[in-house]
Amino acid sequence: MKTEDVALFHRIVETGSLVEAADILNLPKSTLSRRLHALEEELGVKLFHRQSRAMTLTASGSHFYDKTTVMLAELERTMSELTGEQTEVSGHLRILIFPIPELLMITQAIFEFMDLHPELTVEIIVSGEPKDMIRNNIDLAFMLEDSFNENEMVARHLFSETVHFYASPAYLARAGRPQSPDDLPEHNSILFRYPNGQIFNEVPFGKDRIISVKGNLCVNILETCLEATIAGRGIAMMPLPFAQPFVDDGQIEMLFPDVEPYEGKCFLVYPSRRFISMASQRFIDHVMNAIEECEKTQLCQEDAYLGGSIKAWRSKTLF
Repeated sequence: MKTEDVALFHRIVETGSLVEAADILNLPKSTLSRRLHALEEELGVKLFHRQSRAMTLTASGSHFYDKTTVMLAELERTMSELTGEQTEVSGHLRILIFPIPELLMITQAIFEFMDLHPELTVEIIVSGEPKDMIRNNIDLAFMLEDSFNENEMVARHLFSETVHFYASPAYLARAGRPQSPDDLPEHNSILFRYPNGQIFNEVPFGKDRIISVKGNLCVNILETCLEATIAGRGIAMMPLPFAQPFVDDGQIEMLFPDVEPYEGKCFLVYPSRRFISMASQRFIDHVMNAIEECEKTQLCQEDAYLGGSIKAWRSKTLF
């Protein structure tokens, strides 16, 4: 029995469809069907009830899935222990990145990992929309705090960012400058929707207070939040490194500068009920080492932030 065929079986289970699994794995449907049939023939059991649009597990298939999830995880772990860090990593990684200021820093770490392992292929998905990691065959994701279900994910903390309130001079001239947290509910806020669908309308003020805000605009990526803030659409919460260039050139202003800021956290997450491949394990180690080195040297702090890229783009297109 080939472990690759067992892994393909897992992808079919997790997508619930032979067609979707074939699309995600970039394999012909006929190839996937043939390998599944060969696996069933070898096992001597029927693994799926085949329907017109979906495939559901039989009792035997469910039992086989549960047992082989543990087996595949143990196999990957054992191979990693036996082969050591120098062994070539191959396979394919699908990596989801929430649009965060450290986007470029993360992609640089991905490129470095690919250079170390030329047999590996990688797909990077940048999205502010919710995605089922298992159903979409996503191996790893870089997510903000509160944007994923902790009961279903393993999360490794990567870094934290101070988050402040910002508004444009035009908005403040029109609506007035809030002097205290009690003023914020009376202002128009630019709301943010996390990938898990939650709207960020209960916002932290400092370290020990939560304030309910409202607004007529909701976005799910920082770039749009920034553009709306510059355009005077309302007050927004954004990470300091992302917003600082636009504070420096006067397009937006920081509010409540004397209040100790809230710290937003970014995590590297992966599904807890799925085996972790050797490529994923090595990539996690690589990223954690890269973050540690970055914090020591401070060499990647400013230039790697997406804010700088947006500023450069705006300068080219608007002036």
